Amino acid sequence: MDTVVVLKQFITEVIGEEFVEEMDIDMNSSFTKDLEMDSIEIVSFSEKIKAHYGDQIDFTGWLSNMDLDQLINLNLGMIVNYIDDARN
Repeated sequence: MDTVVVLKQFITEVIGEEFVEEMDIDMNSSFTKDLEMDSIEIVSFSEKIKAHYGDQIDFTGWLSNMDLDQLINLNLGMIVNYIDDARN
């Protein structure tokens, strides 16, 4: 399944279908600004990635190497690229 589709499903599960229906989630969607996800929701999203991809993807480790500005600007495209690169 396409990485974007999988991650959009995880976002929907974490923040709620009602909220997601009101927005157009694309590769530029920022987790903090556009999706308004808080740290608990990002942790939940991260756990879904780990459960789905297993140890093949160290999403938490990847996030831990970012500075605050990078985390604030984190968007769907950055995560899709990281996962696709890590899987190849």
